[in-house]
Amino acid sequence: MERWAGRVAVVTGASSGIGAAIAQELVKKGLKVVGLARRVERVEELANSLESASGKLYSLKCDVSKESDVREAFKWVKSNLGGINILVNNAGVCDFNTLTDGPVQKWRNIIDINVLGLSICTKEALEIMNEKGVNDGHIIHINSITGHGTPFNFYMYSASKHAVTALTEGLRRELVKKNSKIRVTSISPGTVRTGIAEASKTPKKMLEAFKNMPSLEPEEIANAVLYVLGTPPHVQV
Repeated sequence: MERWAGRVAVVTGASSGIGAAIAQELVKKGLKVVGLARRVERVEELANSLESASGKLYSLKCDVSKESDVREAFKWVKSNLGGINILVNNAGVCDFNTLTDGPVQKWRNIIDINVLGLSICTKEALEIMNEKGVNDGHIIHINSITGHGTPFNFYMYSASKHAVTALTEGLRRELVKKNSKIRVTSISPGTVRTGIAEASKTPKKMLEAFKNMPSLEPEEIANAVLYVLGTPPHVQV
C-alpha cells in the first residue's frame, strides 16, 4: 500500500457502512480520500475523527443518480487535488419491491444509482486519469453475491448487480484493448451488517431473518479493498 500514499482516491456512498469503512482505512494508509455522499455531514464527522491520520478525508456532497452532481464532484477533485488514482464505486440502494407490483420509481432508483451512477463515476474518473497520464489507477466496484445469483424477493437489486458484473468485465476488456495498465476489480460480499436493509423498507419479518444470519462487518470489506490495492501492478483481481 505504500505506493498509494499521498495519492487520490474517490469513494462513493462514503457516509456510512462499507463506504465509510473503506474511506477510513484509505485515509489511515496516507491517501487523500474524497468521500462522496448525499448525507455529507456524516462524512464531515468521519473526517474530523481522522484528523490525526497520515492521510486526509475530504467531504463532498453528491447524488450519484444525478449526472450533473457527478460531473461537478469530479471537476472539484481535478481542480483541487490535481487528479484521481483510485475510484471505489460503493454507492448503492436496495429498495424492497416486486416485479409484479413495482413500484416503478423504486426500480428506476436502483438502476439510476447502482448501474448508471456507477458507470458515470467510472467514465469521469477514467477521463481524468487519461488526461493526467495516470496509467496505474484502479477502479473498484462494490458488487454483491446477488450479482451472481437470484435471491428471494430482491430481483431488481440482483439485476442491477448482475449489470455490475457485466460492466466490470466489459471495462476490463476495453482497458486491455487500449493497452492500459489501469485495473478494474469487482468485490462481491454476502450479507454485510449495514443499514441498507432497513433503509430499503424491507418487511419486518425479512429483517428479523437477516438479523439472525451470519454477516460480514463493513471493515472486512474494507480489508478486501486494501488487499486488492496492495497486490503488485501485474496482478488483476
